[in-house]
Amino acid sequence: MRWWHVDEVLPIEADLFGAEQWSAAMFWSELAGGHHYLVALDPAGTVVGYAGLAVIPPDESWVQNIAVRRDAQRSGVGRRLLEALLAEAARREVRRTLLEVAVDNAAAQRLYAAYDFEPVGIRRGYYQPSNTDALVMMRNG
Repeated sequence: MRWWHVDEVLPIEADLFGAEQWSAAMFWSELAGGHHYLVALDPAGTVVGYAGLAVIPPDESWVQNIAVRRDAQRSGVGRRLLEALLAEAARREVRRTLLEVAVDNAAAQRLYAAYDFEPVGIRRGYYQPSNTDALVMMRNG
């Protein structure tokens, strides 16, 4: 992801996450912080998905987000983005990767479980303003 992709990412973010969406400033901060962000593009070069990974030295990483535009969901884009993030974590010799996912997002939880993520905790009221709990999942390696 580059700075010029943020304008295309924001409508996807708004559609999928509503009041809990990230702002442009949040994405800019992630990019400025040197975190690993990717976009998935359709054949016309339009953003259909994005994902981010924060590596915390020496051996931990966090999946910051994975999102796929509604009309591109269930086509493998999210899976490919996750695989790319995990490849980057491996390249950086990360020992464990963690993420937070809404407790009511069963589809995302199934995807993460397919890549050996396991539940390790709950963050009560993590997502605001909905006060939805987040399931913390972790994967070794």
